[in-house]
Amino acid sequence: MSIWVIVGLSVVVVLVCILVFRLHAFLTLLLAGLLVAFLAAGQPLDGFIEFQLSKGSFTPDEAAELLKQSPSSRLASAFGETAGKIGILIALASVVGGLLLESKAASVIVDRMLKWIGPRRAPEALAASAFVLAIPVFFDTVFYLMIPLARSLREKVGRDYVLFILAILAGGSIAHSLVPPTPGPLLVAGIIGVDIGTMMIAGLAIGLCSSVLSLLSARVINRLVVVPLRGADDSECPSEGSSGLEKAPGLEKASGLENTSNDESTGGPGGDPDQTNSANPSALPSLSASLLPILIPVVLIGVGSVATYLVKADRVETSWLTELLMNLGDKNIALGISVMLAFALLRYVPVASRKSLVGRSLASAGNIILITAAGGAFGAMLRQAGIEEAVGDLAGGVPGLMILPVAFLVTASIRTLQGSATVAMITAAGVLQGFASAESLPFHPVYLAMAIGAGSKPISWMTDSAFWVITRMSGMTESEGLKTISPMSTAMGISALVVTMIFAAVIPGI
Repeated sequence: MSIWVIVGLSVVVVLVCILVFRLHAFLTLLLAGLLVAFLAAGQPLDGFIEFQLSKGSFTPDEAAELLKQSPSSRLASAFGETAGKIGILIALASVVGGLLLESKAASVIVDRMLKWIGPRRAPEALAASAFVLAIPVFFDTVFYLMIPLARSLREKVGRDYVLFILAILAGGSIAHSLVPPTPGPLLVAGIIGVDIGTMMIAGLAIGLCSSVLSLLSARVINRLVVVPLRGADDSECPSEGSSGLEKAPGLEKASGLENTSNDESTGGPGGDPDQTNSANPSALPSLSASLLPILIPVVLIGVGSVATYLVKADRVETSWLTELLMNLGDKNIALGISVMLAFALLRYVPVASRKSLVGRSLASAGNIILITAAGGAFGAMLRQAGIEEAVGDLAGGVPGLMILPVAFLVTASIRTLQGSATVAMITAAGVLQGFASAESLPFHPVYLAMAIGAGSKPISWMTDSAFWVITRMSGMTESEGLKTISPMSTAMGISALVVTMIFAAVIPGI
């Protein structure tokens, strides 16, 4: 069977299961991976093994062992391998996120940013805060945390409600798709074969530039659409297109959302964001304690990646210092240190919530780990079916930077149809992984990963669970959501693609 027929059938299975049967993303990706594993048995698998042997990626013993495995065993092995790569990281990031939220450290970051920048630059403060918080915290949770601030600012200035809402998207949503340890970019880095430190550095640089451009788009949309301030209603949030990823069961409790909806903790409706939590300042963590769990792992992973590169390139000799930096820069070690720093915030968490906080955070992370591991297994089965060689041959016919718009359009198509940005990234990365190994690729593979992340933005509409979260929490109607959120998600995706292409042209070899 042709590899493209296998790819087409697997993508159809993903779309039908999510759109028609409303199947959970974990079961959907697992089913698609099993289908590919069975269809790849025989000649496609033999071709894959021969291709890997010719590259020296497999030893004869490894090739023989793979041939002995049944389709379900190959899928299970790939599932376990992916979970081993990302499971600890996602679990630790979830604990950090829970501690940041329930200790109100996240609120401290946002409030201080607003105080520094001032009301005139409130959109920039909201975007910057959302970007920082979305690195360890899932986007839906960031939005829940920050929407009361947007509502409060609207009451205070009497206008620009749409701008405040879209500013949160301009920061948080971009980081959600470009910067690890968020599950989507984390797994894309693994499938494409990009070092996690390189992915983080590129995601931060491209994401920050994209956020600035997206904020300009938000200002334009704000001039064209006016949304009045209404009461938030999230009690009947539809589940169209919900894959079980963006809003995992129990996420609100696991992330401390029950503590972020009142006026005292978040500067809610009628409150003054500059005076948030001022009634009891001694119960709030300092800004440095709030930022350390976010900044330290970013710095450690970045420094570790640089040290690893210098050693491999024979720029510096291996020493105890380089070994220490590389060990501290390991993603799991860095996030482990982040957790230890975050536990300093535990004394600011209500006593009744302390014992169950870690358990609730890990319960939320378990849902995400299952989905991303199933997505990694699906991508591995596509690779065993021969997608790497097929797309690698195809890449030779795509001129230079045009590979990036192709990756963008493939991801955007899947995203628009089935709704989940992360499922779209996982599926597209599995299909496009051959581009990353193509010898003719004129730039670092991280840019391919960035283009896939950019493609996961358009188009947020009724199939996207986040669309309903945003509209219900902000008090928008469906029509207003289509006039604001949908064009904003498109603008974010296009801006991220443009910035990615500029970086790939100017700095092709990171």
